[in-house]
Amino acid sequence: MARFRSEEVGPGDPGPETGGTSSEAAASDTGVDVAPAPGDLAPADLGRALADRQALIKLCLYALDRARSGGVAERLEHGLAGIGVTALRPDGERFDPARHEAGGAVTTDDPALDGVVAETEVIGFADHERLLRAPVVTVYAKRAP
Repeated sequence: MARFRSEEVGPGDPGPETGGTSSEAAASDTGVDVAPAPGDLAPADLGRALADRQALIKLCLYALDRARSGGVAERLEHGLAGIGVTALRPDGERFDPARHEAGGAVTTDDPALDGVVAETEVIGFADHERLLRAPVVTVYAKRAP
C-alpha cells in the first residue's frame, strides 16, 4: 500500500485517511474558482472573459439543440437564463421579421390571427436585449378568398 505525506494531498483532495473523501469538500463543490468581478479585471482580461462567455453561450446553445432529455434541456435553459440569456418563444405575438424567422404558414379564416405567430418551431435566444438567434416560427396567414 502506498504511503502519502500530508503535503502531497491538498485540501479537498481524496486522502487515504478519509477513505477517498474530504470533510473540507462540499457535495456541491465544482472545483471551479469564482471569477473576479468585471471591475477587478484588466482590459485584456475583461476582453478574454467576454470572449470566453460568448464561446460558452454558443456551446450551451449547441448542446441545448441536441439535448435528448427534457431535464437536461431545462437545466441548460435555466442556467443560461441565470446569466441573462433568455429563450424566445413568441407564440401569440405579432410576427416581426426583424425578430422572428418565418419557417412556415398555416391558413386561418380569422382575420384577427393574420400575421400572428401560431407556433415556435425552433426556440430563439437573446443575451439581455441582443438577439443571438431568431426563433423560427409558423405564422397564421389569412385564407385567400
